[in-house]
Amino acid sequence: MRIVHVANFYGPKSGGIKTTLHELGRGYKEAGHEFIYIVPGIRHSSEVTEFGRRITLPSFLLPGTGSYRVIKSNRELREYIAHQRPDRLEVSDRFTLTSLGQWARERNLPTVVFSHETLRGLASRFLPSLLGLREVLVNWHNRRLARSFDTVIATTDFAAKEFLDVGAKNIKKIPLGVDLHTFLPTHRSFQTHHRLVQGADLLLMHCGRLSPEKEPHRSIEALVALRSRGVEAHLVYLGTGPLEAKLRKLAHDLPVTFLGYIPDRRIVAELIASSDVSLAPGPLETFCLSALESLASGTPVVASSSSAVGEFLVGSPVAGAIAADNGESFADAIIDIFEDHGLRKAAREVAEKLPWSSTITAMLQVHGYVEQEYVELDKNLLAG
Repeated sequence: MRIVHVANFYGPKSGGIKTTLHELGRGYKEAGHEFIYIVPGIRHSSEVTEFGRRITLPSFLLPGTGSYRVIKSNRELREYIAHQRPDRLEVSDRFTLTSLGQWARERNLPTVVFSHETLRGLASRFLPSLLGLREVLVNWHNRRLARSFDTVIATTDFAAKEFLDVGAKNIKKIPLGVDLHTFLPTHRSFQTHHRLVQGADLLLMHCGRLSPEKEPHRSIEALVALRSRGVEAHLVYLGTGPLEAKLRKLAHDLPVTFLGYIPDRRIVAELIASSDVSLAPGPLETFCLSALESLASGTPVVASSSSAVGEFLVGSPVAGAIAADNGESFADAIIDIFEDHGLRKAAREVAEKLPWSSTITAMLQVHGYVEQEYVELDKNLLAG
């Protein structure tokens, strides 16, 4: 089977999208299938990678996003897809590539689209109420997306809910996975911890893109709240993004270190494992791979209670805590879990339930090549 996957917002410093494409490609190849991924670039190019063949098409840089790019011409994109003669088409952009669904259907090409974002959450965060029309527009778009593709992949109940609310029947819940071989508790280094904590009692790690929808300033708010209570903590930001300059100003005279984007995943794994608590304050996260990588590293996580992270964070076993979207609540949660050393073992146990091999098997089942049940959607969501 030849699978073509198209994704915008893929680039050298992108996080979850890039990781997802690479792990899908690796898994499909190991299962004996061919994987081609088409992504935005500066110019036309084609190269064979360990994850499959990567094709880049000319794109434009989205202002204010730091490094996100979008393919310039969907017409040219469709020509490239047709030239590959795929057996299946996967899409990782619910905004600019929706038209690919109907185009593929006219050619009897089976399709899936990944819902990596919550449109309802983004609209409530960035759009005015529009006299009550905001929810109408969100529902219209979600119906259109679900009708355009054969299958919509939701990684969590949180991601699936806005589609179930409009009556979509083609939603499959398939959690993403985590690299359990790269991210390990054994990578915890007391030398690295000592170097980063800089004499404080607690090392906080914020790993992720520094962009508005992820509200990275919440980690600084939590740090300030901790210090006001006499808790000496040091915060490390691992990653970059359009808000980095503002965050640096906000962190002036505070114990905060900015490490920027680090491409070497082995170094990232050591940094995360060497931390005491990982912070995932993004209120709109539909999965959050960096949180799962933290758990795989044995580092407990504090996440926004309004995101999907709590679905695998505070189940059984408990591997961290959730907090309201303010610094004081995050500080409360950090204090609650900081001295619970059993959480490090529990964190790894939670991550081990979500290997990439399970994601690949479930995706191949969607494509008709493996007989295996999907992860069940929450019965309460289905009833609602």
